[in-house]
Amino acid sequence: MHLTTTTLLAYATITLAGPLAYGTCQAGCAAVVMACYGAAGAVWGATAGAGAAPAVLACNVAFGKCSAVCAAVALAPTP
Repeated sequence: MHLTTTTLLAYATITLAGPLAYGTCQAGCAAVVMACYGAAGAVWGATAGAGAAPAVLACNVAFGKCSAVCAAVALAPTP
């Protein structure tokens, strides 16, 4: 029994989530930010920076935070 466990642990390696997980995560962020902009009555890319409505600026901040989480997920080791 111990030999089997030891053998399995020897073959267990840590991998990175990689580009597929990163892309999937970013797609989720994009879908959420599009819904956020829609709720705020805006269209992605059609705002005037600092002149944008506070709700749109909040969507931008949320999208940035979501993207940062995606980067961390892509680089985190996954057993």
